[in-house]
Amino acid sequence: MSGQLMEGRKCMRVMVADDSLLFREGLARLLTERGFDVIGLACDAAWLTSLVRRDPPDVVVVDIRMPPTHTAEGIEVARELRAGHPELGVLVLSQYVETHYAAELFDEMGAASGGGGRGYLLKDRVSRLDDLVAGVRRVGEGGLVVDPALVDALMRRRRTRDPVKELTDRERQVLALMAEGRTNTAIAKTMNVTVKTVEAHVRNIFDRLDLALTEDDNRRVLAVLAFLRR
Repeated sequence: MSGQLMEGRKCMRVMVADDSLLFREGLARLLTERGFDVIGLACDAAWLTSLVRRDPPDVVVVDIRMPPTHTAEGIEVARELRAGHPELGVLVLSQYVETHYAAELFDEMGAASGGGGRGYLLKDRVSRLDDLVAGVRRVGEGGLVVDPALVDALMRRRRTRDPVKELTDRERQVLALMAEGRTNTAIAKTMNVTVKTVEAHVRNIFDRLDLALTEDDNRRVLAVLAFLRR
């Protein structure tokens, strides 16, 4: 299966940082079995920083809460690493839905960094290996990955008037699937509708969020960011 996944694709280089030995080693083994080149493991932010400085990978997979304070070391080290390596992809794993950290990951870090991808997944997602593998690869290719549980939490937090609130239920569903990094074809299969229907929903989302077509901007990414920034 890993051969089918990686056939014709670059062997993506990954580092994993988590203070739990079992989780760290287990995740590294799963990624290796799926064809990724896991070139470094770290138990804390300082160790990860040292590894990245010596040999920058394509993606770092990092826990939000690590020693010594177990608060936001993962986000902080990700910000510092991205400042020195703008093309570095960062996939943050968390035990819980923490919207304020997610907003920092997608907003502040995105504005200050280059082409590296960003992602936020719950650790429970690791049990769904295909989702995890797709997420790591998408981040490594410069894309965005947002856990569906985070999308739901952000939607529930809406209190003031904003364009996202004006979306229909179907449009919000499409936007949520876009936030997961799904293509129009994949969204159509998930929603059991035609690709043309999805394309119409996507156009409506762009219109409601006032995202004009330009040569320089990716409107799918901008739509997700407009949603996350609130």
